[in-house]
Amino acid sequence: MKLPFLRYLPGLGNLPVRQVVGGPGTPSAPAEAALHYLLAELPELLLAAVLDLPTGQLLATYAAERGYQPSLLAGPVAAVVQLLQQQSPAPEQPVEVLLTLTSQLHLVRLRSGSQQVLFLAIGSHDTNLALLRQLAENAVQLLETPG
Repeated sequence: MKLPFLRYLPGLGNLPVRQVVGGPGTPSAPAEAALHYLLAELPELLLAAVLDLPTGQLLATYAAERGYQPSLLAGPVAAVVQLLQQQSPAPEQPVEVLLTLTSQLHLVRLRSGSQQVLFLAIGSHDTNLALLRQLAENAVQLLETPG
């Protein structure tokens, strides 16, 4: 007997993917290392991606389920960050962008002096904002370390 509504219940749908994937044809070792670090610290992570702003290319991605598609978010995230960078006065530059939803926290953390960003999404009941911000900062430091 098929019960299609059951696939929408957590844990009963598709099996979680739980795999970090490097971007095609890109040197993605630091990006993958950053995502592996985040997964070790936040196993409940829903989505994570490292994005190269000038090209819009994803350097590494992680999605907890097949329905989460970082590639669909790359363009809008890049557009928001680039708009903030253009609108910021000269000495000030954005460091992070936070989007809070009813049940999720989405954090975009910019790598200093570069054109890469780290995008994270996690359930708001799985962590607190201070911890998420600290772990994102640590992961961005891993991006700055050569492979």
